[in-house]
Amino acid sequence: MALEIATSAFGTPDARSLTADEGADDMWAGWDAESKDATVASLPGSNSGWAPVDLTDVLAGTWEPPEPTIGRRDDGVGMFYAGRQHTIASESEAGKTWLLLAAALVELNAGNAVVYVDFEDDEGGIVGRLLTLGAERAIVRDRFAYVRPEHGIDVVGKAALEQVLGDLRPTLAILDGVTEAMVMHGLDPLSNADVAMFGRRLPGWLASHGPAVVSADHVPKSTENRGRYALGAGHKLAGLNGAAYTLTSRQPFGVGITGRSTLLITKDRPGQLRRHALPSGEGAHWFADLVLNSHGNDFAEASINAPARRDDVRFRPTVLMQRVSEAITFAGTPLSGKGVEDRVKGRAADIRTALAALVDENFVVIEPGAHGARLHRLVREFGAES
Repeated sequence: MALEIATSAFGTPDARSLTADEGADDMWAGWDAESKDATVASLPGSNSGWAPVDLTDVLAGTWEPPEPTIGRRDDGVGMFYAGRQHTIASESEAGKTWLLLAAALVELNAGNAVVYVDFEDDEGGIVGRLLTLGAERAIVRDRFAYVRPEHGIDVVGKAALEQVLGDLRPTLAILDGVTEAMVMHGLDPLSNADVAMFGRRLPGWLASHGPAVVSADHVPKSTENRGRYALGAGHKLAGLNGAAYTLTSRQPFGVGITGRSTLLITKDRPGQLRRHALPSGEGAHWFADLVLNSHGNDFAEASINAPARRDDVRFRPTVLMQRVSEAITFAGTPLSGKGVEDRVKGRAADIRTALAALVDENFVVIEPGAHGARLHRLVREFGAES
């Protein structure tokens, strides 16, 4: 009999196999009890989820679903679940990094720690923004770990990161730049298999240490091809056990001005977030607004506001409004309601809501057509800044 162990570049067992001579009655013959127990405990099945789960709490009625407690909005409702994986996807300049840092600041101010693994920027850009938001330098030094990988994680890198996780016990771990991270590890963001592999190896491994893990990603440039998840394979959404968000710009950010972006829930696996949100188009829910009020180069105030619930405030389905605007522009002629629906991806009811909003806000006017038809003519284009 031989025990064969192979170790991956991530320092975890990729495969272990026990082989015995054909006809052997006991594969453990010759092993003392202590060695046998230690070997069994180290095998993949002991911690890979293949062993039966203890159902005592569920059967006793004492099991409770996870609650979002990390990165709280201004009203105290959390955005993320501890020990679970999340994503935030957006276009460039929608404020994704500002949102992540605002959530990090919430945790730091609550006395917790944060780990920030950055595949896009550098320490000056990230820590500089955190200080701009008002973080205390001593707190950043002691409880904010900034990691800037130069190559894919290996045994040494994993050990270093595990040391940080053990020392700080962070409540929040941020991965900024998932597409870049996958490429660094030689994985294809368009491959569901590679997305699943990456999810297990880095975000999933981080989440197993307790923090809420949030991966920042991009959406496709074309509004027609976005769907409900980030750029790349659909498993980026399917493989999550926390929540997925998209962030859409409503007013641009900049030095000396106030910017605003809308945060939508596109997936909520535990199901505890949508009750704190308002319905919007295409099955998403409006969870929050990120408002960044810049007072100059050195100071800005960020707030994560709950959606307005007053009857006189209506959510604007900005993504669909832009799609409708582009469809009418591309057609080059006024369109009927059915003509708009034929050209815009989405549910018909949501498209009609977006078209009505464009009419209400004077982007589109209604004109009479032949045989009593109502045609929609674009008088000014709708954009992200509208």
